[in-house]
Amino acid sequence: MKVTVLLFAKLADIAQSPQMVLSLPEGAYVNQLQEELIQLYPALKDVLTEAVASVNHEYAEPQHILHDGDEIAFLPPVSGGEKTKPAGIVGSNHDGTIYIANEPLQVEHFLSNVASRNAGAIVTFIGTVREITHGLRTLHLEYDSYVPMAVKKLEQIQAEIAEKWPGAKISMAHRIGHLNIEEIAVIIAVSTPHRQAAFEACKYAIERVKQMVPVWKKEQWEDGTEWQGAQEGPWKPTEPLPEEVYRFVTEKREAGDKHD
Repeated sequence: MKVTVLLFAKLADIAQSPQMVLSLPEGAYVNQLQEELIQLYPALKDVLTEAVASVNHEYAEPQHILHDGDEIAFLPPVSGGEKTKPAGIVGSNHDGTIYIANEPLQVEHFLSNVASRNAGAIVTFIGTVREITHGLRTLHLEYDSYVPMAVKKLEQIQAEIAEKWPGAKISMAHRIGHLNIEEIAVIIAVSTPHRQAAFEACKYAIERVKQMVPVWKKEQWEDGTEWQGAQEGPWKPTEPLPEEVYRFVTEKREAGDKHD
């Protein structure tokens, strides 16, 4: 059988190709495909041990059985106005509230997407490119993404928020390609009837984006480059997000307090 293999970020650099078609025996597992890749490209060994596989846009375990025509991606650890269609969209959901773009992101578009007569609060998160990180000067960033899966995972985050915070509306996008200092890399906007829910939902969204959405960044420093991934321990995109990561602990308001 034949399967299509997609590689991203550092993996694609090592293999010198982002896509290939390989032949495997019927009933082969994901980990067998991984071993085949290492035989073809021995330099991939260390990086592949940190990568997570997806099959047809869904995360897959090493023992997942492959079928003819499957699309398998190996994903290294991830980094994180008007009703007109924004420029540069390379992938989006059906209503345009979620997308991946290679052109600058406009905040007004997201505020418009979540505006509602029932909203008592709108919280936005805007992630920008900073110049100094741990004493190193960044010249610019390069973002890469497995776009179809990234859109699907952003939709999953959108659905999770709708379930956890009834009445919430969320719109978000991630930029890819070349970004200069101060340019916007990610925007998240959330509206809810009350402010605490909006803060929590927005924090939940960015933490989930960093945890599970296949987007990577390459730091271009003055003296070299490096693909950035999960720097706080093993990458675990299939695990739920602990509540302590996004919940805000507040004193219980007195009954009848409506100033929220």
